[in-house]
Amino acid sequence: MARCAANCVMMTLGALAALGLAAALQPASSQTGCSDYARLALQQARENEQRKCGFTGPEWSTDLKGHATWCATVGPSQWKAALQKRAQMLSSQCKK
Repeated sequence: MARCAANCVMMTLGALAALGLAAALQPASSQTGCSDYARLALQQARENEQRKCGFTGPEWSTDLKGHATWCATVGPSQWKAALQKRAQMLSSQCKK
């Protein structure tokens, strides 16, 4: 489990970096951005469950469609901040 914790966080952070780079190089449609957001949010939610971190609330849901729907209501800066916040919580507040 500890190995997954380090690897999962690094994979999430790497995905966030790649997403940021892709957005900087070429503007993505909101649908593409929200698809990526939802996929990464789901990955973070599953990591929360697997590692038994105990984070709760809609941002930790394993409902892919729910994440995509929320993303469509906000701008890129908001959904990117949500991904970064969850990544930070997983890396610093979940030691399991």
